[in-house]
Amino acid sequence: MANPRARAVVSCHPHSELARRSSRRMEVDYRNKHILAPMVRVGTLPFRLLAADYGADITYGEEIIDHKMLKCVRRENDLLGTTDFVEKGTNDVVFRTCPEEKSRVVFQMGTSNAVRALTVAQMLHEDVMAIDINMGCPRSFSLSGGMVADRPRYPAQWSEIAAVADALSIPVIANGDVFEYEDFGRIKQATGAASVMVARGAMWNASVFSAAGKSSWEQVKREYVRKCILWDNDIKSSKHTLKEMIVHHSCFEFPEGRAVIKCSSNADLARLYGEEEYYKTVTEYRRETTR
Repeated sequence: MANPRARAVVSCHPHSELARRSSRRMEVDYRNKHILAPMVRVGTLPFRLLAADYGADITYGEEIIDHKMLKCVRRENDLLGTTDFVEKGTNDVVFRTCPEEKSRVVFQMGTSNAVRALTVAQMLHEDVMAIDINMGCPRSFSLSGGMVADRPRYPAQWSEIAAVADALSIPVIANGDVFEYEDFGRIKQATGAASVMVARGAMWNASVFSAAGKSSWEQVKREYVRKCILWDNDIKSSKHTLKEMIVHHSCFEFPEGRAVIKCSSNADLARLYGEEEYYKTVTEYRRETTR
């Protein structure tokens, strides 16, 4: 059976050794990039790959607190072809990545302690393109698991971003009120920023990254469900992301929303969105590879 993934597509101190290895890695270029923002409970592997398929150059994972990562062990998942960071003593995957995204995925960490941050960075720096320390959210907002969707619905202050970009020589990434592909160019021109990051616009329709224009809302939802099946995404995360897609375009109290609430597995989502055959193909392939 064909692999369904083909369809988706200088001292002796150890810290010094990490620094030497890291210095040999390619420097990340943050200029002229379209970037998927970090979004709690949304920015898991399936959604990051979906955004990349549509044209995202850099994809941030959801913010994960250092304490949480320090409870994890790194495991190679041969069945999925992923690298999983799993909470010790459980089967709970805290962070999952794969070789397909290694050149563009950024791990975002919430931390207030340099030693913990360095320890976490040592755990996963070989598996991601870059590691980002979250300095953009108030501490209470970050630690309580706040979401981009919780931000006040005020217009983005592009003029303030322009003032920052004008004052700095390093690349500035602008974000705010990017809902169409044309908005990437508009915000860059208005702010002079080096790159553009999008959160809500991508969460509501990941094809905002496509220069060819947006795909239909229904198509994007189905593509997301297929990726959740392929990468065995946590059902709670899958349902939460679908909820965010639905409430923007419709109402979660309508039949589709109520049906999503009732789903308890990716198999249920496959039935709801007409992806039973794809689910069968993936599960049969996995069954054959484990024989």
